This record gives sequence, C-alpha cells and structure tokens, in this order.
Amino acid sequence: MGAGIAQAAATSGLKTILGDVDEAALKRARAGIEKSTAKFVEKGQLTAEARDAALGRVATSTDLSAMAGVDLVIEAITEDPAAKTHLFAELNSLCPPAAILASNTSSLSIGLLAAGSGRPDRFVGLHFFNPVPLMPLVEVIRGITTSAETYATALAFVRQLGKQTVEARDVPGFVVNLLLVPYLLDAVRAVERGVATTVDIDRGMALGCGHPMGPLTLLDFVGLDTVVRIGEIMFDEYREQRYAPPPLLRRMVAAGWLGRKSGKGFYDYGVTPPVAVNLA
Repeated sequence: MGAGIAQAAATSGLKTILGDVDEAALKRARAGIEKSTAKFVEKGQLTAEARDAALGRVATSTDLSAMAGVDLVIEAITEDPAAKTHLFAELNSLCPPAAILASNTSSLSIGLLAAGSGRPDRFVGLHFFNPVPLMPLVEVIRGITTSAETYATALAFVRQLGKQTVEARDVPGFVVNLLLVPYLLDAVRAVERGVATTVDIDRGMALGCGHPMGPLTLLDFVGLDTVVRIGEIMFDEYREQRYAPPPLLRRMVAAGWLGRKSGKGFYDYGVTPPVAVNLA
C-alpha cells in the first residue's frame, strides 16, 4: 500500500519519500513501482518521459528523520493501534508544526489515533484501496478534532492524485469495510457450512452479481490476516456477530495461509492457474 501511494503521488508531480524499517522491503517497493509504471507506459497511459520524471521524484529511506521536512505523512503500517500511535508520536517530534499526519487505516478510529499524535487538529484518515495506482477511490475521514483546514487540504490532495473521494464519518470500517467485511466473512461461513465449493461461491458472486472477483479470491488478495484484524476491531466496537472472524478463517491464519502474500489461502498460488485448496 505504501508503495502504491508513493507511486500515485509521484506520478501526480509530488516529491515523495517512501519509508520503511527494512531496506530489502524498500528495494522490493522500488522495483514494484518501476514495474507498475512500465505497464502504464506499455498501455499508453503514461509517457516514458513522465514515468522517468515520476521515478525521479521517489526517494526511499529507513531513517524516519527523512520525514523532517515534509508537508504530509501517510502511515500505511499494520492495523495495530499501539504501533500506529508510537509511529505518530515519533513523527510529531520530527515533522514541521504545520505538517499533516494521515493514516491509511481501514478500520481504526481516526479520533483515537489523532489523540495520541500530538497534533489532533492536523490529523486525518486517508484510506486508499489496493492496488492504489488502479483503484480510483479514497475514503477521507474527519476525526472530531480534525480542523476544517486540514480536512480541506486532505480532500484537495486526494483530488490532485486524480482520485475520487468518499467523505466518511469516523466509525470503524468507514463506508466500504462497514459493508464489505460482513460480506467476506459470510462467504467464509458459507464454505464452513458446505453451502458450495470455493470455486462455485466465487463464480456465483462474480457472475451473478457482476463483481470483478469472488469474495474468497478477494480475501486472498487482501490478506486473510488483515481481514481477521479488521473483523476483530469492528466486532470489538459494534459487538455484532457478523463482524466476528469465523473459526475457519482463524485456523487458516494460524497455519500461515494468508492468501496471495504467503502463496496459499483459499487458493494455492504455487501453480498456474491457482487451484482451490481442499478445506474439508
């Protein structure tokens, strides 16, 4: 997600710093940006000159102090409120007083994160969707302490990237995950109950509802561990069973079956094309 956000910013003409604690992760991210922008050139959606200029705008660093002079920081780390709050406290001590801090969280309270940031009036939620260079939507979430100026600046920034905005209230899940997560978890429950096979559940929703991919394929794409964390956060807030991760999903995560990123989830990605895993 961080690499995708950096690519979107750089191709929109903005000087961008991509940070991570792991140098190897940064190299993979840089290679991913180069590959992604090359595809845009191949499809005629970006000129070679514009691609080269965009790549020239992306710097990488494992040193958080590289953010000391920026106007906006977008955090895209794991869905762990303690980790995010710690990071924002560090950023608050490094960044200029006028800089805006933003979180790409998909489910955590913006107000809660803002409270621990040290600059609650200059804190906002910017929830991008994966893959960022292709997905046209960003949810812009205003916490109760977010200033009108900060919110207006965040909306303008997102639109500068060429994205469409949804202005969401600061409730866990915002708009998209509030509706999407129960759908994904219900698909897992359908597998548990033997309603149909993995392939037929996906085929039914893709062809019957016109979705670009079925729910179980989408779960693999998002990451099963990510969906479990989001479901837990939302269940803790709402105490509604539809947000509780099903036992099957928890067992798969415990086994290290996280979807595409681990090579196996509801499908086995070690073969081409991927085949459904036997979960009986």
